[in-house]
Amino acid sequence: MIAIQGLTKRFGDATVLDAIDLNIERGEIIVVIGPSGTGKSTLLRCVNFLERPNAGRIQVGDLSVDTTRARKKEILELRRRTAFVFQNYALFANKTALENIAEGLIVVNRWSKPKAHARAREILERIGLADKADAYPASMSGGQQQRVGIGRAMAAQAEVILFDEPTSSLDPEWVEEVLGLMKQLAYERQTMLVVTHEMGFARDVADRVLFMDGGRIVEQGPPEELFSKPKDERTRSFLRKILANQVEVQP
Repeated sequence: MIAIQGLTKRFGDATVLDAIDLNIERGEIIVVIGPSGTGKSTLLRCVNFLERPNAGRIQVGDLSVDTTRARKKEILELRRRTAFVFQNYALFANKTALENIAEGLIVVNRWSKPKAHARAREILERIGLADKADAYPASMSGGQQQRVGIGRAMAAQAEVILFDEPTSSLDPEWVEEVLGLMKQLAYERQTMLVVTHEMGFARDVADRVLFMDGGRIVEQGPPEELFSKPKDERTRSFLRKILANQVEVQP
């Protein structure tokens, strides 16, 4: 289980995360929605310590980290357990697809190169890119690059994968192939915390949808409830703007 307690992040005088509390069960798929600039991506980045929180506690499995006192060793262990998928792929341009997937296993997990490369080939097979093992990012489509990014997270065998708007940088033609891979992971009950504007994905796949606004979790619930009968006016207003005629939102 993942437990987030009192997670707070400030940038200067602005509070971007305001004492967030969130529990995620093993195998649960959580989708986070909300207006831009409301702290969704910052939440993910703080869980993975890409941004250092100002306060709070993060527990992943048997690892519990006080974010105000976390040392390098604890942060490294937390990152081993919380793989991150970025908006812009974040692949090494000078490394092949296989090397991009293997790099974290070699550097972070201390695997031998042959072992890491063998694992990377298994992952490339799973994500349908076995023929791209020796391809560099510049020769791959955006959808293929993002699938390699997801493959890198899969290789780490982390307890949770954090997805930060993984389709936002993609041309429309590549969105479905990335969402398809994410749906496959959801079917396999990989624990996932996903920030996205893909409402169809949230409706189809999420166990729970969280609506964030102003650095707080305003409302949460199963997608069929949150999309059709939101309780908070901020949620209703957001869904009307985003979903338009896609989903009926009751007054």
